[in-house]
Amino acid sequence: MKRALTALVLVPLALYSVLFAPPQVFLAVVALFGVLCFREYSRITEAFAMPGYVAGVLILIAPLNQAALILFLTALAAMCLTMSTGDLSKGATQAGATIMGVAYIFGAWKTAILLHEIDAPAYQRLAAGRYWLMVALMVNWIGDTGAYYVGRKFGKHKLAPLVSPGKSWEGAAASAVTAVIFGAICIPLVITGTSIWAAIAVSLVANAAGQIGDLAESALKRAAGVKDSGTMLPGHGGILDRMDSSLFAMPVVYTLVMLLATLRGQA
Repeated sequence: MKRALTALVLVPLALYSVLFAPPQVFLAVVALFGVLCFREYSRITEAFAMPGYVAGVLILIAPLNQAALILFLTALAAMCLTMSTGDLSKGATQAGATIMGVAYIFGAWKTAILLHEIDAPAYQRLAAGRYWLMVALMVNWIGDTGAYYVGRKFGKHKLAPLVSPGKSWEGAAASAVTAVIFGAICIPLVITGTSIWAAIAVSLVANAAGQIGDLAESALKRAAGVKDSGTMLPGHGGILDRMDSSLFAMPVVYTLVMLLATLRGQA
């Protein structure tokens, strides 16, 4: 019940922010979720939180061609902070976690912004990028629902017992199938000119990326000895627990959309 109630709040918020909100509001929501995700990530990994927040928000608001420079400067700052700790070995680990976290979390949210901004004439046959962003979110949220119910009832074969003992191959397959069905039906309807085969391919690859992202975050938690990244979302754990699959799916969908744009430009 808690999972359902949380979803009833998150889904309308996502729909409004992605599809209807002004760009400034969307950017504010993305920055908020990015900071909340990094906050939970820094608690798990003991990354340097404040430099991560600053670097991450700068990456979100900066032009794309400056993002790599910001990440490089973040690496330099994190290395300097290593010397400020009492334990150099631990400080080096914290520095590495900071750099990885900024790239992992804020890099993914940057691709959400890039997807949302695809409105230029060169992409008009792909429709507004905000619909592709909703695809990146929904194929994993819907897939998670299929995995949850099928896995609970039919899950027999463990997917990754050392990382996430509760996940099964049956649940993973159900997630992929549910995502493909959703994508095959919805994507051609809302994104003009997209073939059913392209819709299936994007849905399947994005869902697979999301499932890997879920396992990757589970590995971080298991290494830290914690069950959830936080307690902000009843029935789901923390913000990072809810967004872990999307953080892997959004960059993949952005890459696939750019590939589709290139192929259509050559057609």
